[in-house]
Amino acid sequence: MISQTTIQQILNRIDIIDVVGSYVKLKKRGTNYLGLCPFHNEKTPSFTVSANKEIYKCFGCGKSGNTISFLMEHEKFSYVEALRWLANRYNIEVEETEVSAEKRQQLQVADSLFILNNFAQQYFSKTLLEDEEGQTIGLAYLKERGFTDAIIEKFQIGYCKEDRTAFVQEAVAKQYNRELLIKSGLAALRNEELVDNYRGRIIFPVHNTTGKVIGFGARIIKKNDRAPKYINTPENEIYVKSRILYGMYFARQVMDKLDECLLVEGYTDVTSLHQAGVENVVASGGTSLTTDQIRLVKKYTNNLTIVYDGDAAGVKAALRGLDMALEEGLNVKLVLIPDKEDPDSYVKKVGAEAFRQFVADNKKDFILFQVEVSLQDAGNDSQKKAAVVNQIAETLSRINKAEDFTKQQDYIRQCAALLKIEEAGLNNLVNKFIREKIQKLEAKAAPDTDAPYFDGNQEAVEPYDESFFLLQKDELQEKAVIRALIEFGLKPWENEKRVADFLFEELDDEEFFDNKQLWEIAETYKTWYQAGMEPTPRHFYYMENQAMSALVVSLMEFPYEVSDKWKNKFRLPVSSRDETYKEEVLATLRYLKLRKIKRMMEENQKDLEQPHSEDEQITLLQTHQALKQMEKELLQQLGTVIVR
Repeated sequence: MISQTTIQQILNRIDIIDVVGSYVKLKKRGTNYLGLCPFHNEKTPSFTVSANKEIYKCFGCGKSGNTISFLMEHEKFSYVEALRWLANRYNIEVEETEVSAEKRQQLQVADSLFILNNFAQQYFSKTLLEDEEGQTIGLAYLKERGFTDAIIEKFQIGYCKEDRTAFVQEAVAKQYNRELLIKSGLAALRNEELVDNYRGRIIFPVHNTTGKVIGFGARIIKKNDRAPKYINTPENEIYVKSRILYGMYFARQVMDKLDECLLVEGYTDVTSLHQAGVENVVASGGTSLTTDQIRLVKKYTNNLTIVYDGDAAGVKAALRGLDMALEEGLNVKLVLIPDKEDPDSYVKKVGAEAFRQFVADNKKDFILFQVEVSLQDAGNDSQKKAAVVNQIAETLSRINKAEDFTKQQDYIRQCAALLKIEEAGLNNLVNKFIREKIQKLEAKAAPDTDAPYFDGNQEAVEPYDESFFLLQKDELQEKAVIRALIEFGLKPWENEKRVADFLFEELDDEEFFDNKQLWEIAETYKTWYQAGMEPTPRHFYYMENQAMSALVVSLMEFPYEVSDKWKNKFRLPVSSRDETYKEEVLATLRYLKLRKIKRMMEENQKDLEQPHSEDEQITLLQTHQALKQMEKELLQQLGTVIVR
């Protein structure tokens, strides 16, 4: 949706040292900068940033990328959100591309709702802190509940007056649209009159992951059996309840750092725990978890600990959404607060340290707890017990990631013991559910085997997985050639040719590359080059296709630098790669060809071992001799006698 002109303006202004340096304390080391990695705990700096190449790499955990991917990784932004963040930082006006009238209307409504919610938040906060009714009723209630000024300010908590139209009058006077006031849930239409929807309530603003107010939760103060305890914003263009976890904006970085998310039910549970210093906590609003909420947690951590009340309702609420969490690969634990307390009251009763210790000491395995609770409910009823067995088998079938196979087998063993059934029988039942699920998926649609690895239309993609390429025999040589193309492609070769011209003449067949992702990078370079562009590494770093961008970043090196002291002391003749690029290009190409020839020789040798006619045997022997001669010539050019 952002125009290419705006994107180019942003890319022209990007300073990786400026952006990364706002999160990491960097110290200059040679031509690069060094700091403590923000993605894993380390005491010795291994996080390296190159100002010239505009990329970073941690030699401890292996994470690498550019300015945009840093923001996407650290802040969990989408590609577009990262661009908007940068545009805001460098005061660049974002120009939108042409969209349909319907889409433009949706965007305008969304922008208007953000503006209206921001106004409402400021109004409610001001009412709480400065208005007489707000102070004597709203603020007094919060103080009685133990909330400090700091936590009220942090979460932007406010108050809506008892007056039927106090907020509406202020909003209309500021020329806010009446229809938007209703759509936002801030106002309601009663007998043709626009009235405040949240009157007489404490207001908890709900923020998205970038800190914008997208809705509100309004809690009643006075006792009223007919009125609901909470009124929440109705769903609209910016507020979709299934995609929201209250407190995520304030908890996300701590969750990432501690590698754990605590999930509670309500707004006050979150605010009280944050006030006590337990900040990796979010709330589901008491509803069952949705897939979108689970994936929101998974952006920051794979470890989810549900902290709910210990009563029956709390237990049932905690068990909802379990299957989806397992499917997404989360490690789920459960902590039940004792003595009819909730997280809010319990942390105030025992203090932060005791609360943390209680959580650490009382984590129950979610699946085993579910078995225990289900068996208690079933009692001696054999039919109910059979239903429990089926329920548990279906739950275990959702642990379907290959890397979790051992975990699944361990659960089958433990659950079989608790259910008092044969382990083999439970294993067969789990496999039955897995087969049924696969059959349903296959029936829906056949897989698209021709789908490309890179999808340029995707806003976010899975990070580049280095282990995938361990299966590729010639990966190192293929990578080296592509790196040479990207780094040196525009440099002169001979007879008015450039390195790119030479390499494209030599690499004219896709079969040269086992790794088709690397071949696609070469093809992308070739397309740009033939269109008159002069591609540089930067063009790949900041392309919207984040998978291809991440792969190119991983190819770029941080070469070791020889200090001036060592150069002078040992009189080292150190040449830069810019001076020796021709030798590097030739060497990488020759090594790649050598690998291909050796593989062809191996395949030809296997073919020779099979029964053939005399003519076929002669042809294979001649092929072997020709390949052997090619190998010899390449080895002489390389000055090498052994290739592993």
